[in-house]
Amino acid sequence: MKRRTWMGLAGATALIATGAGLMLRRQGEDTPAEAASGLAALWAQQFERPEGGTLALAALRGRPLLINFWATWCPPCVKEMPDLDAFAREQAALGAAGWQVIGLAVDGPTPVREFLARSPVSFPVGLAGFGGTDLARALGNDAGALPFTVVIDAAGTPRHRKLGATDLKELKDWRRQDASPART
Repeated sequence: MKRRTWMGLAGATALIATGAGLMLRRQGEDTPAEAASGLAALWAQQFERPEGGTLALAALRGRPLLINFWATWCPPCVKEMPDLDAFAREQAALGAAGWQVIGLAVDGPTPVREFLARSPVSFPVGLAGFGGTDLARALGNDAGALPFTVVIDAAGTPRHRKLGATDLKELKDWRRQDASPART
């Protein structure tokens, strides 16, 4: 009886996996790199913005994208915000050649709105709430800690991941590495 149960579970699991694979293939938008790296569901995500409106990640597809997961209650997150903002401004000045920068707040809407009223940033912020931790994990943050930054290139391949605070020098170094023709 136990063997029959295990065989049934294995068969059901295989059927579900096959169905999910066919569904993703039918959508035809996710590259193999995106599917393998946890990015398959990223582009479907939409987040409310603190000032109103929606941050739709699908609109950001096709250009390098830096995503920073942060919270107002996280001291290293708060400390890195000015450097992220400076980097975002530099990239915005480059137009279509620059990286896109977004912040996903793993926090409640009220503290985020209050924080941004005191310390505004030039890049879009999405209210990911505590569910943002699941998205960060799907992008490689196995610890589920903050801050967490991931850079996704124009082809949808993660290029850089960092758990812990980043700074302007590190962000510029990443940008330079990705711009150099002899990238390893």
